[in-house]
Amino acid sequence: MRIKALMFCSALIAATLSLPAGAAFPDRPITIVAPFSAGGSTDATARLLAEGLGKELGQSVVIENRPGAGGNIGAGIVAQAKPDGYTMLMATSTHATNASLYKDLNYDLLKDLAPVSQTAFIPNVLVVNKDYKAKTLNDLVELVKSGAKDINYGSAGNGSSQHLSGAQFNHMLGGNMVHVPYKGGAPANQDLLAGRIQVIFSPLVEILPYLDSGRLVALGVTTPQRSAKLPDVPAIGEVLPGYEAVLWNGLFVPAGTPPEIVKTLSEAVKRVLDSPKVKEIFDSQGTIAVGNTPEEFAELLPGEVKKWGELVKISGAKID
Repeated sequence: MRIKALMFCSALIAATLSLPAGAAFPDRPITIVAPFSAGGSTDATARLLAEGLGKELGQSVVIENRPGAGGNIGAGIVAQAKPDGYTMLMATSTHATNASLYKDLNYDLLKDLAPVSQTAFIPNVLVVNKDYKAKTLNDLVELVKSGAKDINYGSAGNGSSQHLSGAQFNHMLGGNMVHVPYKGGAPANQDLLAGRIQVIFSPLVEILPYLDSGRLVALGVTTPQRSAKLPDVPAIGEVLPGYEAVLWNGLFVPAGTPPEIVKTLSEAVKRVLDSPKVKEIFDSQGTIAVGNTPEEFAELLPGEVKKWGELVKISGAKID
């Protein structure tokens, strides 16, 4: 009887020891939802981060492109995903804009998504064709202030950062610039190169090749300070005090994700952004790495929603 009891206890102990303990996060692949098309700047940044995070976390990090509705389709998918840290969103300042731009959204940026880390600041650049009559920022400011009606500025679409950056510029100068929306930044850039429009406020990374070739000329940057990539190009705020339109991107998880998982992800993002490889790539693009904490990112977001909402009102943009 005693032997049977000992055998039973031994079996019980062995079974207990064989049970899997709570697995450390992550124990399987992580997905980053990129809510814009493959090949764009947001997708490229997401893939760069995914590569680094895979090494830091010891698991594959895959990109799933879910474009549509100005990034809202992808954001809605992540907002409704299981809050376990295995589904992340590569969001941009566009999502702060969308809170005011769209009448009905199936997610709330501030309530349904938990910030992990802001990854970068990205300047927009006011650019013109090399043959345009305005050769400096001051030249263009005076043209717009004069009420000229032949200044058309292109954008990637209604409510895009290009649109809102231009609308703010025009509003502050009391001008008559005309907004010309395109289905993406690339066709707008092509029409600027062809001289069919006069101005674009484009993300720096998207027009660097044209600046390097001399086909386009940068007159100003939308950040409060000059860009290290374009040190001789003034910040628009130097000539037009108070002007600022700073783009950003960052990673989110569904609200309700355990804080310790969010912290693990945030710390891994910071290490990736501090790596020499990412710093070199960002520097070459004129992108400014951030890598803040979830708390710091959360503190920033309400102000961003308010700021971009005010620019939406100024622009008159609306999408049902």
